[in-house]
Amino acid sequence: MVITRNEFILAINQIANERGIAPEDVFASIEEAVLVAYRKETNDESEEITAKIDPQTGIVKILDKNGKDITPENFGRIAAQTAKQVILQKIRLVEKMRTIKAFEEKVGDIIKARVIRRDNRNVYMDIGKAEGVLPIDEQIDKDNYRPNSVFTVLIKEIKEDKFGNQRIILSRRDNKLLEQLLRREVPEIESGSVEIKKIVRAPGERAKVAVYSKSRIIDAVGACVGQKGVRVQTITKELGESEKIDILNYSDNVEELIRSALAPAKVEKIKLDNKKKTAKVYVNEDQAALAIGQKGVNVNLTVKLVGFDIDIIQVKSDSSEKATASEDKKTTETQEEES
Repeated sequence: MVITRNEFILAINQIANERGIAPEDVFASIEEAVLVAYRKETNDESEEITAKIDPQTGIVKILDKNGKDITPENFGRIAAQTAKQVILQKIRLVEKMRTIKAFEEKVGDIIKARVIRRDNRNVYMDIGKAEGVLPIDEQIDKDNYRPNSVFTVLIKEIKEDKFGNQRIILSRRDNKLLEQLLRREVPEIESGSVEIKKIVRAPGERAKVAVYSKSRIIDAVGACVGQKGVRVQTITKELGESEKIDILNYSDNVEELIRSALAPAKVEKIKLDNKKKTAKVYVNEDQAALAIGQKGVNVNLTVKLVGFDIDIIQVKSDSSEKATASEDKKTTETQEEES
């Protein structure tokens, strides 16, 4: 099969330019396509047969194990059509692999993604020049993944599926999504003057971020919250607005960190067992619900943040104790009068 030099070079350059791939990849695709076409037409499955293309003339030859040209004289229309189909498949594969390669460099970044479709488990999203997959275990339950809706997602990893295809895995639940949003919205974090010590999340419910600054003139929490809360509000919107974000000052002192993490609940006292990594936290009855949080979210996140098991112990408030003491006193006086 012979293609005139001018037509051949023109066609190859056009394909390469349109698809953004190297001419060498196109040559390799043609050789494989011609070999497939030859085997289909002759039923010769010998592994020692190869196809060789002359990149200058476009002449393609079928060679046996000794390098002898065994190209059929009438390697015609059927072979050419088969070759064309395989060429297109290979070009699409090369194009896809190059796209995947480009996204490998973006793993850990955040990106705007548009929902294309969904099935029972996965959401498929347009992320520019490629399609990303948001698996069910990376989705936030409160999100509505309707077609054409747009979400900020984390490019989590490039992963091979059971069919051997490379997939770009996205996430809405990964802690790094919140970390990257903070870096984007808070210049002090990006510059290094404020450090994120730890992030814990109950995605769609609540998150706690412990931050720290070595400089006494920089308010780490204030920098993250922003004037009138504008920075943290922007981040909350990106997460779907249902996730409350608590920003707190990090401390090496576990007791201080627990007090900060359980806020807005007021803690009366804390008993730590550093060996067992447990903490008994005493709060007044009217503060217990705040300390525990809805469905236990607040205390559970605090456990993850500090690395200690926490037992919330309710104690009677001063007003309750005074009322009880007063009642006891009245009962005692009445008993003395009756006697």
